[in-house]
This record gives sequence, structure tokens and C-alpha cells, in this order.
Amino acid sequence: MRPAVRVRLSEPTVGEHEAAAAAGAIRAGNLTFGPELEAFEAGLAARAGTPGAVAVSSGTAALHLALLAVGV
Repeated sequence: MRPAVRVRLSEPTVGEHEAAAAAGAIRAGNLTFGPELEAFEAGLAARAGTPGAVAVSSGTAALHLALLAVGV
């Protein structure tokens, strides 16, 4: 059996600033919640021009919530 071939959809675009921010959140014990998440959601909402935004764990979770929001 041949090993699976991985096809990269895009190259990671994490720079030093992002890596340092992620390391800081991990050291603070904020893997899923915390001030970094709140700041991200607030910034995303501001950029989208909406009153709020919610970060989720995956694209599948985002699609699930979007379908629930429109009544599917």
C-alpha cells in the first residue's frame, strides 16, 4: 500500500508576532478562552461591521452554527 499524499492547500502565514502571541496565550493557560479570544472576536466584529462575532473550533462548527441561525 502506498502512503497517502498530503496536498497543502496553502502555506502557513504565521509570523513572529503571531507566534509570540500564541505562545503568550498558551503560557497564560488560555488555550480556548481568555482576553485574547475576546479581543479577536471584538476585532472581527468591528471589521465585519456587526455587533458581535463568535470564534468556533472549526469550519464544520461554523457551518453548523450558520445553518442553525437560518433555521435549517
